[in-house]
Amino acid sequence: MNDEEGLGLQEDEEEKRGGEWILTYADMVTLLLTFFVLLFSMSTIDKQQFTENFSAIKSALSGKDASPATSKITVKEASVLVEQIQMRRQIEQAQQRVFQDVKLLQTTQGVEGVVSAKLDKGKITLRMPSEVLFDSGSATLKPEGREVIMRMKNFFIKYPDQMINIKGYTDDVPPGAGSRFQDNWELSALRAVNVLRLLVSLGISPNRMTATGLADLDPLFPNNSPENRQKNRRVEFVLEKIVE
Repeated sequence: MNDEEGLGLQEDEEEKRGGEWILTYADMVTLLLTFFVLLFSMSTIDKQQFTENFSAIKSALSGKDASPATSKITVKEASVLVEQIQMRRQIEQAQQRVFQDVKLLQTTQGVEGVVSAKLDKGKITLRMPSEVLFDSGSATLKPEGREVIMRMKNFFIKYPDQMINIKGYTDDVPPGAGSRFQDNWELSALRAVNVLRLLVSLGISPNRMTATGLADLDPLFPNNSPENRQKNRRVEFVLEKIVE
C-alpha cells in the first residue's frame, strides 16, 4: 500500500467517526420536537415547573458524553417529566374545586372577613389574624377563636385528602418581661400546636396535620408600624392534596 492509499483510508475512517455525532444530534432534535408537541397539547402548564424541568433535560442532552445511550436515558427522563406535569395539572384542577368550596365556607359559616383564602400553585392558604384566636402574648385559644375554628371543622372533615399544615406567625417584637415564653419561636409554635389540638378534639385525624411555629419569618408586610405588625400576627392553614 502506497502513502496515498494509506492517507485515503485514514481520511475515510476519520470521516466515518466524525459523522457519528449526526445520529446523536438527530435523536436529540426528534426528542425535543416530540417533547414540545406533548407540552403544546396541554392547555395549562406551570411555567416555573416547566423551566426547571426543561433545564434538567437540557443539561442531560448537552453532557460531554454525546453517545447514543444519552438519548435513550433522556427519553425516559422526558417521559417521567411529562407524567409529572400531567399529575401537577390534575392536582391544581382538583384544588381549584376545593377552593371554590372555601369561598362557600366563608359566606355560609359567617367567617368572611375573618378567614381570608388564596390559591397558589395547588396550595390553599386559609389565614386568620392572631387577635381573633389569642390575646396578646398568650397561646390560649379565646372562646371566639375556638368558635371560628369549630365553624371550619366540617370543611376539614369533608376533604380528608387534604394535608393541613398549621403555621403560627408573630411580629418582630419579642415577648415582654415576665412572659412565660422565651421568644416568639416558642409562642408561635405553641399557638399552632393548640390549634392542632383543638382540631384533633373535633375529629380531625392527627395523621393529616402538622403544626409549625415561624415567629416573625415571612412577614406579609414590613414590621415598621403597629398596623403592619398586627397584620403579620396570624395563623395560617395551608392545605395540600395528599398524593397516594
